[in-house]
Amino acid sequence: MTAQADDELWSAIADPSRRRVLDLLVSNGEASASWLAGQVPFSRQAVAKHLVVLERAGLVSRRKQGREVLYQVQAGRLDQATRAMAELAAQWDRRLATIKRLAETAHAENKKRNRHEG
Repeated sequence: MTAQADDELWSAIADPSRRRVLDLLVSNGEASASWLAGQVPFSRQAVAKHLVVLERAGLVSRRKQGREVLYQVQAGRLDQATRAMAELAAQWDRRLATIKRLAETAHAENKKRNRHEG
């Protein structure tokens, strides 16, 4: 993914309301903005705005069926997002493990120094 695509993805899923809309689409398949608005504690207009952000990030797509627009999750992009989050988590795990080792080493050296000084 490009840096801009990453930024759009993280921005899209950072908002709890958008994650709620995304969750509803994952569990229900296709849905209209009106149906989604009936499932959440915010307006249809807010749902529509969230859908635009999710669509821009490539997480959802839409298709017209008669007079209705139906939205659905883009499974491939969601899978990319999942992999990106797992990689980010792994990077942080490695960083935290390094910090822990450094802190433990410093603590052991301080204990050793205090024993020799005391």
